[in-house]
Amino acid sequence: MFGEMLTPDIQTDFTPIHDPVAAWERVNELYEQATAYLRDRFKEFAQGKEFPGRVRVGYPMVRMCTESYARIDTRLAYGFVAGPGVWETTITRPKLFKNYLIEQFSLLLRNHHLPIEVGISDTPIPVHFAFPDGLYVEGGLSADRLSRLRDVFDVPDLELMDDSIVNGTYEALIDRPMPLSLFTAARVDFSLFRLKHYTGTSCEHFQNFVLFTNYQFYIDEFVNYAHDLMRRGDSDYTAFVEPGDRITTGRQSDAGNDPGEPIARMPQMPAYHLKRPGASGITIVNIGVGPSNAKTATDHIAVLRPHAWVMLGHCAGLRNTQRLGDYVLAHGYVREDHVLDADLPTWVPVPALAEVQVALEEAVGEVTGLRDYELKSVMRTGTVATIDNRNWELRDYREPLQRFSQSRAIALDMESATIAANGFRFRVPYGTLLCVSDKPLHGEIKLPGMADAFYKKQVGQHLRIGILAVEKLRSLGLERLHSRKLRSLAEAAFQ
Repeated sequence: MFGEMLTPDIQTDFTPIHDPVAAWERVNELYEQATAYLRDRFKEFAQGKEFPGRVRVGYPMVRMCTESYARIDTRLAYGFVAGPGVWETTITRPKLFKNYLIEQFSLLLRNHHLPIEVGISDTPIPVHFAFPDGLYVEGGLSADRLSRLRDVFDVPDLELMDDSIVNGTYEALIDRPMPLSLFTAARVDFSLFRLKHYTGTSCEHFQNFVLFTNYQFYIDEFVNYAHDLMRRGDSDYTAFVEPGDRITTGRQSDAGNDPGEPIARMPQMPAYHLKRPGASGITIVNIGVGPSNAKTATDHIAVLRPHAWVMLGHCAGLRNTQRLGDYVLAHGYVREDHVLDADLPTWVPVPALAEVQVALEEAVGEVTGLRDYELKSVMRTGTVATIDNRNWELRDYREPLQRFSQSRAIALDMESATIAANGFRFRVPYGTLLCVSDKPLHGEIKLPGMADAFYKKQVGQHLRIGILAVEKLRSLGLERLHSRKLRSLAEAAFQ
């Protein structure tokens, strides 16, 4: 139908490689050749050149073939295939994922003593994804060229971007390869482009430890904190990135300290990045209010394979013994957000993770100066209910109140269970520390005067606790953070 297939003149056969760095270099070489070919052909197409067929080139692919269940190191929760067979995955943006990929390749080689095979897959790279800076492909095309774009180039295909692997619903056909990674290359590309749109910053700036918040007050406090670190220039954090990719460095003489004017219009969920070597710094995202935003943000950030994410936000206290400003450390969740029901059934438990819980509790104690029993005067551990109706009180509130009571919920919000559930689903360690900002069942409704006083007092302390908790999680090491608790029965090998 489309004539001959036009492909680049590159070596596509699978090559066995025994060195992780060499394997990454080969993946990167194939990716750069493939995307450069697509960009060059698109430029010609935009200028009016006619092609005798379809322009197509596949994503790089890595695979491992084994006939044994044996592996060397069984302590890690990842880094090995589950058993005999062919295991494979497509790869995109190898420069962005360099450290991650080299680590995954190293573990596979060490655990199985078998080569990694690198070649070109049959999955085509959409022409849009060949432009890593997010070029608006259609924007410069004439009406005629635009109408013929799909006749010549592959475009994003939703059938290649589903979450069946990470959801545990993927079923490999008999004698067909099994997935080596939780995400295909097309799914990763889709999220990387969406991240720029929603957060206003490039994916290269995202760090491996992520804080989510639902109020701008936390962002303002974080911005002040980060700029103070950059002015001092004496911390491990090397740069601060704001929406629009405005970069401030920690070196006073660096020209990067003049990031220019703020962007004219903030994105839907602005992200800020306090960078550290090895992407080990802190990203904070203002997801706003509601479970839909919480799902959207975590759906896309998950492809970057962060080491942990934590929700810092406000909640309604459900117990009369709570006071405004008290902290709630979630050890369980009532999921009435509904946005993940199709991906993670509500009968799936979302447990608390000990490592994250301990880090958050220790951080609260250190920042407040309270210990042991005294800590209970400002923090309670219990169930958090997440609901999708901000004005649930305006219904007959007795019906949801009965469920909250039966669940032993002590706090109510609109994001925490969504973020925790998606952490569970995506194998990203998660935690929640909320601050009681109102008590609607007990006559303390969030009103402007009351809210302003609360924000001034509590936001700074709450943020310091979150930052300290992240630093504690960082010190644990990946082996303890990425534990078996989040892995399913038959897992993909990549973390």
